[in-house]
Amino acid sequence: MENQEYSVGLDIGTTKIVAIVGRRNAHGKIEILGVGKAKSLGVHKGIVNNISQTINSIKTAVAEAQSSAGVPIHKVTVGIAGKHIRSLQHSDYIMREHPDQYITEDDIEKLKDQVKKLVMLPGEEIIHVLPQEYKVDSEGEIQEPIGMHGKRLEANFHVVVGQMGSIRNIARCVREAGLEMEALTLEPLASSEAVLTKEEKEAGVAIVDIGGGTTDIAIFKDNIIRHTCVIPYGGGIITDDIKEGCSIIEKHAEQLKVKFGSSVPELEKDSTYVTIPGLHGRPDKEISLKVLAQIINARVEEILEMVNTELKGYGAFEQKKKLIAGIVLTGGGSNLRNLRQLANYTTGFDSRIGFANEYVANDKNQYLKGPEFATSIGLLMESLKIRDKKTNISEEEIIEEAVAKSEIVAQPNAEVEKPQQVQQIEEISQPKSEAKRNKPTFGQSILDKVKKFFEEVEE
Repeated sequence: MENQEYSVGLDIGTTKIVAIVGRRNAHGKIEILGVGKAKSLGVHKGIVNNISQTINSIKTAVAEAQSSAGVPIHKVTVGIAGKHIRSLQHSDYIMREHPDQYITEDDIEKLKDQVKKLVMLPGEEIIHVLPQEYKVDSEGEIQEPIGMHGKRLEANFHVVVGQMGSIRNIARCVREAGLEMEALTLEPLASSEAVLTKEEKEAGVAIVDIGGGTTDIAIFKDNIIRHTCVIPYGGGIITDDIKEGCSIIEKHAEQLKVKFGSSVPELEKDSTYVTIPGLHGRPDKEISLKVLAQIINARVEEILEMVNTELKGYGAFEQKKKLIAGIVLTGGGSNLRNLRQLANYTTGFDSRIGFANEYVANDKNQYLKGPEFATSIGLLMESLKIRDKKTNISEEEIIEEAVAKSEIVAQPNAEVEKPQQVQQIEEISQPKSEAKRNKPTFGQSILDKVKKFFEEVEE
């Protein structure tokens, strides 16, 4: 299998690192070739804080993915999140030199490159420049300007910014794991690719990706990205609360959360208990599921209130910006029982759990059905997009080259004009025998005399 046939998404999360290898089948769906998963060591709240541990975790996940897929992995599309991520709105324009020619992808890229030169705060770097709406001369609210004519091309941009140090650390970990970083993508954007429909993006929707260390938000309206942000709390802090509140070790706290955790205490019975084994001969500990739900509820409500604050900041409760499709919850944290009901009550929006398996063709055992794989599948989809774009460009280059060759073949007698000085040197260095071979024929001599006669008549 050639390297161009498949792509790889690498999700460097706080709790786990996932590498997914896949390709697009004949029906446009994704065929998963292999999956690798490793415990994330060295990442805290989406930020690398131990280089060597992160490199080892990446190597473990990639080695497992290579083994299951049976193909070598060289390039990966990597996700980025963390509390250092922020976004801003910016408008910019360019004046086109040839307004009589239609707008092309090159004009769009030129405008994006101009935005990328914005001066950021010290230590910050632009990650994404996402066009929202274009304006060509006096015409506004244009979503696709390619093919139009105009002098002034203007656009509103959603600019995603992150700390340069955090970006460099991720790049170094990927590089030292023996991989090439094909692209760096904001994780909520990747998740949205995997779980949101076009209709939801058109109507207005907020994706809330509850990961291990952060909760990532992306808001779409009229099929345009409107707002992104990262809340520095996720499922990991809920586990810490259970550990402290129930006086148990982290391993048992995580198991309790996953197997018995609930977001709504009122739905749990007072008489239901679960037994936790004691450490090193100590007696077992009984924990009430209602108490467990109360601990979880307090932290989940806090996270949802922060989500609500972001929605209000965007203006989601205004009529023109209203999110008709509500909220889509995804990420490992969305596996909590009754979370959807609590989100409906806290935010006032209808919500659903986002699964990525509807885009996957061969997930027969439903292994990838869990929302915890939404980001990694989204990164794979982004990588496939990049590969498709490169393939299209290369096909265009092949066609252009073929056309150029056909034009040369169509004019077999056409010769490339050489500089006069070079021609003279060649004539001097030409052997006498070759000069005889190049002597003009009888017909050519007559043609030259006729040509000379007409030139003299004109004079």
